[in-house]
Amino acid sequence: MSRRVQLLVFVALLAVLAFVLYRELRPTGISMPVAGVFAADAHFHPLDVQEPELHLDALDNLRKNPYSGAHRNIFEAEPLPPPRSAVQPKRQEPVGPRVPPPPPPLDVPVQFFGYASEASSGRRVGFFSSGDDVLVLAQGDTFLTRYRLLSLTNDSAEVLEISSGRRATLPITQPPGEAAN
Repeated sequence: MSRRVQLLVFVALLAVLAFVLYRELRPTGISMPVAGVFAADAHFHPLDVQEPELHLDALDNLRKNPYSGAHRNIFEAEPLPPPRSAVQPKRQEPVGPRVPPPPPPLDVPVQFFGYASEASSGRRVGFFSSGDDVLVLAQGDTFLTRYRLLSLTNDSAEVLEISSGRRATLPITQPPGEAAN
């Protein structure tokens, strides 16, 4: 740094030091003026309480009466229990644990329309159509950012959805627009 820049930085630091010392060491009698005065409400009237004492007999009467409302924990987010009806329903035989329905079948938005084998390595690649796009995939390749090609056979391709682990088998189909020979 040049001598002039050093001098300017020194003067700025001295100004900051002077400001901090002024704020810390100023007399405590001098305070900042208050922006406004807080006034009480002109219409305020205190309650006229004749007997400011606890009525223990009324508290004992409250303790003797049991609470008959719904008993639930207010700190847990649960629905209210169903209201109790006067007629008791007939007891049903327990059916056993309920099994959740199976997940819907995996719908892969591509069509498997062919395969080829490389002559040198014997590795198979599959041809898939997704709209107007043609995808050329080998086993283990990821496509459409959600699916992985697991295996290729002569008449089908097995696909895995990466996020859920669900599998689907795509049969080989003729691409749309081509006539059968």
